[in-house]
Amino acid sequence: MDTVTCKTCHRISSVTKHATKIRCHGCQGTILIGNSQVSVPLDKSKWPSHDQGNIITERKRFHDFSKKVSGISPRSSPSFSQFPAARLSDTPPRGKRALLCGVSYNQNKKFKLRGTTPDVMNMAKLLVQQFGFPTNAILVLGGIADFMSFEPPTRINIIRAFDWLVKDSQSGDSLVFSFSGHGTQQLDLDGDEIDGFDEAICPLDFETAGIIIDNDINKMIVEPLTQGVTLHAIIDACHSGTVLDLPRVYDHNRGRWKDNYPASGAYKGTSGGKAICFSACEDYQQASDTSAFSPEIAGAMTFTFIKAVVENKEITYHGILDSIHIAIQDANNSKRGCGMLKRMCHQKMLQDPMLSSSESFNVNSSFNL
Repeated sequence: MDTVTCKTCHRISSVTKHATKIRCHGCQGTILIGNSQVSVPLDKSKWPSHDQGNIITERKRFHDFSKKVSGISPRSSPSFSQFPAARLSDTPPRGKRALLCGVSYNQNKKFKLRGTTPDVMNMAKLLVQQFGFPTNAILVLGGIADFMSFEPPTRINIIRAFDWLVKDSQSGDSLVFSFSGHGTQQLDLDGDEIDGFDEAICPLDFETAGIIIDNDINKMIVEPLTQGVTLHAIIDACHSGTVLDLPRVYDHNRGRWKDNYPASGAYKGTSGGKAICFSACEDYQQASDTSAFSPEIAGAMTFTFIKAVVENKEITYHGILDSIHIAIQDANNSKRGCGMLKRMCHQKMLQDPMLSSSESFNVNSSFNL
């Protein structure tokens, strides 16, 4: 698939072979293929504000951060053997708990990923050091070779871990689900997807045991959330935009929430709680492993998400989206973008991180776990 750059906002978009024009995902202008020129004048006053300050300042801060990664580099993270995480057989604790899943697929070179192990350890470090998660309240699936140190992220183990994550949760509990691995799509057979496809995550044994589709993920970790329980999901995988099947999606370009309710009328909300999901890309896009941001290969979305939160303790949900978008665009526009190991083999990172939720909320509110 080819790419085209918008001359108004400089966003890179993918384009099919015979297309003559496309809508820019950045500024919503029309791009004439062959000219890379926006043909419809745009009113920049209507663009959403960036609550994290001046874009130039953000770009400089990102470049400075990339030169010397501080605090969240994979090299500075504790090793798997040093991390006293929870086990599937443990009783879930009250308060804060997290499920971190990193799938390397080392058993099959065709699907192997190098960034998922650093993703898990960096996320664990963020939860413990910045948000006060007890290490025995963090369940990790995956390891250096998928089977080392922790229980493997097989389909049955992920399903069991979903139950562990939400079991007996009560008002005031903060839950986190992080997944770093492959994602995919399949034709929707029950009419509850706007785009006609179910999104899914790929466990370690997906070739034999199968994938886990969004309908089931919603059923297992969204629907059970009761009043006062909050779930945050960070999904670094291809086609992950609506992988939790949440009914509200935030339009980052227009600065407003939009409906993602299924035409079938199926209920996709919680049982009174709240679910919020940061996804690496839109449903039709693919995510990247990259060395553009750090000395080690890591998931582009996970690394830039953690960077944003570490750099600004008062960052908002909108600020996180801004920071990730800027980081990815800058990597694509610089020589650092050459250090890519694509999750599905593209020359550039064509991913637009997404925010979805079980309900609309103020995206300018401070992010907290």
